[in-house]
Amino acid sequence: MTALKYLQAYPATLQDQVRQLIADGRLGDYLSQRYPQKHDVQSDKALYTYALDLKQEYLRNAPAIDKVLFDNRLDLTHRALGLHTTISRVQGGKLKAKKEIRIASLFKEAPSEFLKMIVVHELAHFKESDHNKAFYKLCEHMLPGYHQVEFDVRVYLTWRDMQ
Repeated sequence: MTALKYLQAYPATLQDQVRQLIADGRLGDYLSQRYPQKHDVQSDKALYTYALDLKQEYLRNAPAIDKVLFDNRLDLTHRALGLHTTISRVQGGKLKAKKEIRIASLFKEAPSEFLKMIVVHELAHFKESDHNKAFYKLCEHMLPGYHQVEFDVRVYLTWRDMQ
């Protein structure tokens, strides 16, 4: 039986369906049929604009984002597809906080829905720090069908590991 490390938290029936697609050699076809559109966000500047547009549309009252970039050092061994950080510094007599989002560079070549899911996930952390019900409700608000896309991102990562 094939170990599906990205899908371990999902029910056995779903894992079996993915295993069947793998056995039939159709996993890549499933993904390309379901997500045919690649995105054109290839630079850090374009990614910043993309994330800022999403923030403006859904999270106007959230703190400003100072930096958004693709990060070559983020990898799946650390189980990080994206990171949100707040860096606090004292400047003069004031405490300044900078908000950053880093997205794993493997998403430069991913379907557009996958990039949006990762950006939405990291933006949601600026409002809700934990992965709780409110967090996932916010993700679902910003990206309807969020849970399906998150599952498919995990299927995509499984497919990439097989290449």
